[in-house]
Amino acid sequence: MARKFRTYLLIGSCALAVVACTSTNGGSTERMSAEEVAVVSPPPAPPPPPPAPPPQSMIISDVAQAQRMVSVTGMKIGAAPAPGMEPQLDRERYEDVDSNPIKRVSDEPVSTFSVDVDTASYSVVRRYLNDGILPPKDAVRIEEMINYFDYAYPVPESSDPPFSTNVTIVPSPWSEENMLMHVGLQGYEIDADERPPLNLTLLVDVSGSMNSPDKLPLAKKALGMLIEQMTAEDNIAIVVYAGAAGTVLEPTSGDDKAKIMAALERLSAGGSTAGGEGLRRAYALAEQSFDEDAVNRVMLLTDGDFNVGITSDERLEDFVSRKRDSGVYLSVMGFGRGNYNDAMMQKIAQTGNGMAAYVDTLNEARKLLSDDLSGSLFTIAKDVKIQVEFNPEAVTEYRLIGYETRMLEEADFNNDEVDAGEIGAGHRVTAIYEITPIGAKGMLDERRYQQSRTPRTDIIANEFAFLKLRYKLPESETSKLIEVPITHEMKASSLSAAPQSTRLATAVAGFGQLLKGEPYLNSEFDYDDVIEIALNARGEDAFGYRSEFVQLVRSAKTAAAQEALQSSGSNEGVY
Repeated sequence: MARKFRTYLLIGSCALAVVACTSTNGGSTERMSAEEVAVVSPPPAPPPPPPAPPPQSMIISDVAQAQRMVSVTGMKIGAAPAPGMEPQLDRERYEDVDSNPIKRVSDEPVSTFSVDVDTASYSVVRRYLNDGILPPKDAVRIEEMINYFDYAYPVPESSDPPFSTNVTIVPSPWSEENMLMHVGLQGYEIDADERPPLNLTLLVDVSGSMNSPDKLPLAKKALGMLIEQMTAEDNIAIVVYAGAAGTVLEPTSGDDKAKIMAALERLSAGGSTAGGEGLRRAYALAEQSFDEDAVNRVMLLTDGDFNVGITSDERLEDFVSRKRDSGVYLSVMGFGRGNYNDAMMQKIAQTGNGMAAYVDTLNEARKLLSDDLSGSLFTIAKDVKIQVEFNPEAVTEYRLIGYETRMLEEADFNNDEVDAGEIGAGHRVTAIYEITPIGAKGMLDERRYQQSRTPRTDIIANEFAFLKLRYKLPESETSKLIEVPITHEMKASSLSAAPQSTRLATAVAGFGQLLKGEPYLNSEFDYDDVIEIALNARGEDAFGYRSEFVQLVRSAKTAAAQEALQSSGSNEGVY
């Protein structure tokens, strides 16, 4: 009898284990059918199957319904997921983009691109290095790493033009023959009492894939910092999405912080990811409360795993581009690991006239939504384009470091219908060209039939290049033009004699190229060189970001050595 009891107990335990086990795929949960459970169940009838989920197309408008929908897991808000709930597969997606090639000035003297103030790549790289491993090469976008830092460029005294222009030319530390041309823009800063009202719609991903401490719980803490800075002039609404989309907070005055925080605290994660439907609902709510005197913006917080409704990057881009014309812009904040869709988030943020950021720590959230809030949310110039024409009498070759996803055709520069990047209040933008001056050995072979050039003695010979900037003020659809000759007077005699901002940006650019394995660095340039340049350019470091950068380079050096050792070990015994 005891043996039979133990047998039934064992069978019952197995049945319960089978019922309890679920498989996760992109955060969705698949339950076994009742028929499958019955095969291993003890004599008692199995529990009834869960009710069928609502249709994917359903839109939940009732606040109470939305709140029930985002609590489907039954877990406490902010609680760590149970062991085994998080998928272990790495399904992160980064756009595969080739590095900018070397261009011959005689063939293509003009380089045109859109500005980029995104910083997501730096945080992603930091997350990998803090885990002790090198980041995937596609995750490294050098311009976003460079633009992570404040270079203390001179701040313009007025909003017209809305940014200052700073150019320095220095010898390249990774190529004896070449020089680096730094172009830096510094946005106009607005005082807190001068900023326009904010009409903000928060679109929060509460799907199952967000059920992790570094996702929804971190997102809620980040939003708490943002809400603390809101005033009575601001309005905030909250839309959520999982298997369907719903409104959990109608537009509410920014000084009603208790109500906003209460709505935020009710959020928990579970279900599939109807991100496309969430975007529809958020834009509809933002348009409903549109204020032409305010900044109207949707802020999406997600890991980017859209698996229900509109899921393709192209369709999402098309939808966001149409909504952009209504005056409602889109910013994106990414969270977590495992299924982080960086490629999608970059595209829709660029299309939506907004910034793409990645939050790996609470400190990063503070940087984005507290220290740099004005730059993140308040646009001072839109459709900002940069065009550089190189002087063939002074430069033979060039390559733009980074900005691969922001390249434009030469004709796009004067076309006001072509979308480009935005600059927020107080934002900085830095671009670095590597150039080969006349008389130096180039990166490309000389052409057999090309006429050799010698520098002319007139005024043009004093110019390396000619810089042109186009931008629109936020309320205008007509661009303005800024022109800056880049002359020999802007050249520093050595890297050590260059401004601190130039030296730091050079260190970051070198670091990014090492991580990507760029072929343009000489074999002697390594992580130690980056560390040396960065230490000498650290200067005032109130928030510790520059010191942190040095530590990240050291971590990369260690991770690279370990990777090389493991690779060598895996080849032992192979003949």
